[in-house]
Amino acid sequence: MRRRIAIDGRGKANVVGTEPLEPVTIEAARAAADRIRPLAVRTPLVPLQVDQAPAEIYLKLENLQPIGAFKIRGAGNAMLGRPRASLADGVYTASSGNMAQAVAWVARRMGIAATVVVPEGTAETKLEGVRRLGAEIVSVPFADWWQVILEHRHPGLDGAFIHPVADPAVMAGNATIGLEILADLPDVDCVAVPYGGGGLSAGIASVIQAIRPAARVLACETEVAAPAAAAFAAGHPVEVDYGASFVTGIGSGSVMAEMWPLIQGLLAGSVTVSLSEIAAAIRLLVARHRIIAEGAGAAPVAAALTGKAGGGKVVAVVSGGNLDVRHLTTILAGGVP
Repeated sequence: MRRRIAIDGRGKANVVGTEPLEPVTIEAARAAADRIRPLAVRTPLVPLQVDQAPAEIYLKLENLQPIGAFKIRGAGNAMLGRPRASLADGVYTASSGNMAQAVAWVARRMGIAATVVVPEGTAETKLEGVRRLGAEIVSVPFADWWQVILEHRHPGLDGAFIHPVADPAVMAGNATIGLEILADLPDVDCVAVPYGGGGLSAGIASVIQAIRPAARVLACETEVAAPAAAAFAAGHPVEVDYGASFVTGIGSGSVMAEMWPLIQGLLAGSVTVSLSEIAAAIRLLVARHRIIAEGAGAAPVAAALTGKAGGGKVVAVVSGGNLDVRHLTTILAGGVP
């Protein structure tokens, strides 16, 4: 459910109504594709070069987007689809880095101000990108950052809030990835997608389910932060321990309640991979493809390589490539940051 928030005289946020989040329609996804064509790259789908694998693995290289991640699709569709007058006071978002860069990049193209709320500990590589793009940064503890996502607002910030996940326009932008996958590989059997808040997987799964219902879409998480796997096991969102790691952008303390009905209906489930498996996938991508993937982007590759995504034709969505240089150095040396 998508929350509508009212602020009382004491500044307290109260939920005054709910609006169901629905799967992205094919029409909305195609409209988004047209809208973001001047902004987003139509990324390639390439076979993974590996000696042995449990499946025929393909890489959807979203790390090749202008800001190094898929988020430019959703941010672009959400911002370009709004009346210009509604953006007069600028925009802001809550992001661990990639949505922050996407909103900042689109805002600069549109000539409007942008602010991003980030959790403490966000990769410096991503913060440098935000600063380079001219956006202001507000850093808060993780719990406060997560509250911004839950309440769709941050006290003291003006402008239009671009939710990184639970926004139909953002999900429609993300759904364009599904359209491209099906155009390039119509007989795909499984699409493995990193799970952060669910907006990417929900968008992709919407069009996959509509056009090729025989294919599965799987969420991919780390073993140290897997709220979606816990929710699927319990049949409802539950609180889980969140372990911080070099894999940022996915993982949290729980699945957002407003996203759960959508996720439950669209996804085939969630699989988890270890930090060492993700590090190994990053090394393989560098060695075989000269491609740098951040931890979240390598999680689907790890899931495919370990057989957790099943057999047949499996697409691993490499969601981004904004990996901290220090972490990359450690990984290439054979370690796990």
